[in-house]
Parts: sequence; structure tokens; C-alpha cells
Amino acid sequence: MSLQKQVMDKMKVAMKAKDTVALQALRAVKSAFLLAKTASGVQEEITEEQELQIIQKQVKQRKDSAAIFIKQGRQDLADPELAEIAVLEQFLPEALSEEKIEEVVLATIQKLGASGMQDMGKVMGMVSKELSGQADGKTISILVKKNLLN
Repeated sequence: MSLQKQVMDKMKVAMKAKDTVALQALRAVKSAFLLAKTASGVQEEITEEQELQIIQKQVKQRKDSAAIFIKQGRQDLADPELAEIAVLEQFLPEALSEEKIEEVVLATIQKLGASGMQDMGKVMGMVSKELSGQADGKTISILVKKNLLN
């Protein structure tokens, strides 16, 4: 079942349960899916990989907002963002641990024969593609830098 269909099904459940937080998060994702579909000007179906990227982007936006609210001492504004993150994360594959990500980074560096920071783009591209949906770009970037500098 596609992520779009799952989101719609969860929206129906949230409406029946009158769960406003879940409904708000799911509507935002549905809206992002529609924008992605019509962005090219042609009514095309978006791929599962694109669906994952959209949901990851929505989660990242909420994490950034929550971090800013917490930094400003506004827990009342951060709590709904954190609740929406929990709703959206159920559509993402389980995130890998930092150790697993580092294993993939090291294997990719070895496979490409990368020797320094000039190869960071190549390594980042391959690792990001391989771990799509399972790790965020920031974590991958930090681990690639760390391992290329050693």
C-alpha cells in the first residue's frame, strides 16, 4: 500500500477519533504530496522514494521548529510539534543507529577508494541513496566528514 493511501486511511481514523494533532500533521503531508504531484505541471504519480522524502522533510521541519521553541522556553508551542513528529514517524522506516550508519559510510569509502574531503560529495551521494529514509543527511554528513578526515 502506498504511503499516500496510508496517510489517507490514518486521516479518516484521526477524523473519527477527533485527534486534531494527528489530523493537522496528516493534512500537511497530504498537501505536500499534492504539491509534489502538481509541481511538474503534469498529473504524475510520485514514487515511493519521493513520498519518503516528503515525510522526512515534514518531520525535519517540525524538529527544527520544536528545537527553536524549546530554546526560547516555549514548551507550550513545542509540545504540538513533537506530537506531530510522533504521528509522522510511523510512516518512515525504522531509523538506523549511528554505528550502522558508520558501517555503511566506511564500506562506501572503501568501495570508492575515497581518500579525502575532495571525495565527500561522491561518498555522501552513495550513502544517502543507500540509506534513503533510514538516516538523516546531517548524521550522514558528520560521519562522512569524520571518517574522511581520519
